[in-house]
Amino acid sequence: MTTSKHPAKPRVIITRELADSNQDRMCELFDAVPNLEDREFSRDDLITAMADCDVLVPTVTDQIDAEMIEQAPDRLKLIASFGAGVDHIDLTAARAKKIMVTNTPGVFTEDTADMTMAMILSVPRRLAQGEKIMRSGEWTGWRPGGMLGHCIGGKKLGIIGMGRIGQAVARRASGFGMSTFYHNRRQLPPAVEESLNANYIADLDTLIRECDIISLHCPHTEETHEMINAERIKAMKPTAYIINTARGDLIDEDALIKALQEENIGGAGLDVYRQEPNVDPRLLDLKNTVLLPHMGSATFEGREASGERVIANIRVWADGHRPPDQVLEGWV
Repeated sequence: MTTSKHPAKPRVIITRELADSNQDRMCELFDAVPNLEDREFSRDDLITAMADCDVLVPTVTDQIDAEMIEQAPDRLKLIASFGAGVDHIDLTAARAKKIMVTNTPGVFTEDTADMTMAMILSVPRRLAQGEKIMRSGEWTGWRPGGMLGHCIGGKKLGIIGMGRIGQAVARRASGFGMSTFYHNRRQLPPAVEESLNANYIADLDTLIRECDIISLHCPHTEETHEMINAERIKAMKPTAYIINTARGDLIDEDALIKALQEENIGGAGLDVYRQEPNVDPRLLDLKNTVLLPHMGSATFEGREASGERVIANIRVWADGHRPPDQVLEGWV
């Protein structure tokens, strides 16, 4: 099914610097305005851009709220977001304004799963702390009780959110001899569970209480906001670890910091935070954490592939067809 045809060379404004190959291709195909300085757009910058283009290409850090969408001129018809997440865009307002939204799902699945597995390995084995000791010159040599951590073989991994990334993590965990359990809105088909060696737990609190490592792979919604709260953190095993490569708002950060400070849980591996790029300074002082700068999807290959998906979505839309990665349902 097709929609009305759009400008052959739509004006496209890109909010951040993308791979050179992506930007060069966009400039060939469209009336594209790249951000060569990679300067982060302010809210006013986004409003100005939305008033001057047919297509906006934001990233997951560009917050596009209902007010911004409502005041955008009718010229803006497509928001072709770079990245899988869409919680930075008010989809309800976009639907009401008849602005189509696309994303780039699945591109960063393997990259993010790799980073998650790296965290699952590094936090219990205290790799970050050991690396700091080496660089500081504090290491005095091997001893039987030095830098003891926990092995992951035989441990119970609890995955919350069993979409593409959650399943990719489960495949990796199986190779390390972990027992995988998961909580999801819907149980996976038996054949998929068998291929992943994963067991469904319908009750989230049971999973949190029984697993040794908990890994988050949910989108941020009203239902998942601070789903890992003080009560659930308190229910975790004192030796349990929590890994978050999804969204910072899934965790009550104050409650997590308190538990880490008091060593009520084993530790945490975080790649995302509540107020990015501002990280709570209390986290920086903790030894039982591994902190990364939101780099789960940061590979040359993944970023270029995401840009290619953005280009494909815009080209299909400009030709009057529905883009392959349209987010909103029910368009006519």
